[in-house]
Amino acid sequence: MLDVRSNIHPASGSRYHLSLAVDDGEIREAQRLRYKVFSEEMGARLSTVLPGHDIDRFDPYCDHLLVRELTNGKVVGTYRILPPEAAQRIGSYYSEEEFDLSRLNFLRPRMAELGRSCVHPAHRSGTVIARLWMGLADYMTRYGYEYAVGCASIGMADGGHIAASVYRQLAERALAPVEWRVTPRTRLPVESLDDGQTAALPPLIKGYTRLGAMVCGEPAWDPDFNTADLLMLLPMAQLNRSFARRFIA
Repeated sequence: MLDVRSNIHPASGSRYHLSLAVDDGEIREAQRLRYKVFSEEMGARLSTVLPGHDIDRFDPYCDHLLVRELTNGKVVGTYRILPPEAAQRIGSYYSEEEFDLSRLNFLRPRMAELGRSCVHPAHRSGTVIARLWMGLADYMTRYGYEYAVGCASIGMADGGHIAASVYRQLAERALAPVEWRVTPRTRLPVESLDDGQTAALPPLIKGYTRLGAMVCGEPAWDPDFNTADLLMLLPMAQLNRSFARRFIA
């Protein structure tokens, strides 16, 4: 894990405090929130070594962004970041469990992976995710990483029709160039699921694309989370500064 400061971006005048986890206790708080959202709310099948916590083999190698509510000190939002040096030590990025990233190999030394984003259901007004994006922007800038990559999930409760529609819409206007395309290991059959209807983009994906992120190819099916996952890539040089100022300035 990188040497990081506790408070990376003060949020004066806010009800929230943004920081990076500095010890195992704070990481456990993030893992408990992840379990609440992913398992209890979304019904994901999580393999964990500690009941009530979402823990996987990547966590010890990641930096963990936390947003706390100041009134009670509880963690209400989290993101984890796997820097390229740590990905090299563990041997892969998390997203490589779902996608073949061979075409992104030349980006690896400058590419940090984002993941496990979640916000407590009582705090989804937009402020918490904006604080997390603020922290991500600060982190990427401070350590000089040029690319952010990560999986963005779409629920499959409808059997995948919305996911197929979302992918079609993104492919029409935000598809990465062919040299940045990836291949899903368990491909979602979008051609048989797309009913031609327009679906609303999930808030996280909508935010990513407005920041300038691209989708790197077809979605993969994650059976544990029962989601369709898209790999999103944001070159920091293409960051939409005017949009970013509204959320992460």
